[in-house]
Amino acid sequence: MQGREQFATRFGFIFAAVGSAVGLGNIWRFPYMLGENGGFAFLIAYFICIALIGLPVLLAEFTVGRRGQSDAINSFENIKAKSFGKIGGFLGVLSGTLILSFYGVIAGWVFYYLFSYLTGAAGNVESGGFEGFFGDFIASSVGPVVWQFLFMVVVIGVVYFGIKKGIEIANRTFMPMLAVLVIILAVFGLTMDGAGEALSFMFSPDFNALGDINVWGAAVGQAFFTLSLGMGAMITYASYLPKDSRLPSAAGTVVVFDTFFAVFAGLMIFPIVFSFGMEPGAGPGLLFMTLPEAFGQWGLGGTIFGIFFFLFVGIAALSSAISLLEVCVSWAMRRFNAGRKPTTLIAGAIVTVFGFLSALSQGAIPALTEMKLFAFLNTEGATITFLDVLDKFTAQYTLALGGFVTALFIGWGWNKVEALRETGLQDTTLGNLWIWFLRIVAPAGILYILITNLISMLTQ
Repeated sequence: MQGREQFATRFGFIFAAVGSAVGLGNIWRFPYMLGENGGFAFLIAYFICIALIGLPVLLAEFTVGRRGQSDAINSFENIKAKSFGKIGGFLGVLSGTLILSFYGVIAGWVFYYLFSYLTGAAGNVESGGFEGFFGDFIASSVGPVVWQFLFMVVVIGVVYFGIKKGIEIANRTFMPMLAVLVIILAVFGLTMDGAGEALSFMFSPDFNALGDINVWGAAVGQAFFTLSLGMGAMITYASYLPKDSRLPSAAGTVVVFDTFFAVFAGLMIFPIVFSFGMEPGAGPGLLFMTLPEAFGQWGLGGTIFGIFFFLFVGIAALSSAISLLEVCVSWAMRRFNAGRKPTTLIAGAIVTVFGFLSALSQGAIPALTEMKLFAFLNTEGATITFLDVLDKFTAQYTLALGGFVTALFIGWGWNKVEALRETGLQDTTLGNLWIWFLRIVAPAGILYILITNLISMLTQ
């Protein structure tokens, strides 16, 4: 049987891991979470959660993947047979599959907007008309499915060609492009009239808001979502690493770049929002209604900005979606002893077809648009769409549970000496701190948020 694939270079792995982390979580999710949760208070909570929970769990997932040298489930089994860690791997594959199914839908919306700006259709929308423009599109029974399908074809095509010729090459192309685009767009944003108000919103201390448990819950969920934790992606990617790769520096690099993209996305978006007197807590509609309304007030300049903006968002979405599909493909290749190419086509087709349910849940099929049976997942107690069911179920529960199990596996289930030796942190204070963070701090924080989410759900 052919040996396991590997990344050609360490930088190839770093680019791929950063590409997995940098996606819609940074650009679509982070700004509206920041807006909904008080700006700077959420930013502080997010930084703390990244440092105390996100980074230790990310390094844990890297460690499991490289040592296990298999998919997200079997890597745990290869380290310690019949271990509870397999539960974390199972949750990772489940979460990655569910997230990709609706992630492809939202990414399809992004590419539709890019196409609309390129063709001039978005530039011709009258002031105040983007709510209808967006609403009519997502409620259609054809458009959202077509654009989701086209996006998934690209994702499947990259994964089809494997680690070196597909995933590594794609990410080594995407990441520098993303860095250049986000810096240019952020610098342009900071020249606008609303830049001062945006900087105040993002960085002015408001420590009172840190007493709100909802802010911390949102911060933990965002940390997991944006770092691709609990999705099996980082375990899978690390399994393609050679043994001489330095895991702590790789984890630190991913966290730094991911945070860089998230903060710069805020610097790119909020000056526009405040310049035009719009609401920073506009929710998910910030990306598809609020910002395009602002772009529309610039005329031709707004159309050009819209093209570059949605190109940036689209590339970020691609890099993350590729890693999510690889989780499914890696597991299926091992489980069914099949080759990469047929497995990629079959797994990609299954996820795409399942994603049609989310694509049609925004108005095309009433039964999927108002899922009263799952209203308990919505903290506002209202009906909820099928897409939102998957989003909330994964973001609030399965991702955190997967990270919780992984932390406990490294901290308590695996031999401490072996775990530290695998990371190169043996006989170091940093290594001992990492183990204790995984034993106590990360599980306690994750468990607290999970319990809070459950209480909120049951008492709404």
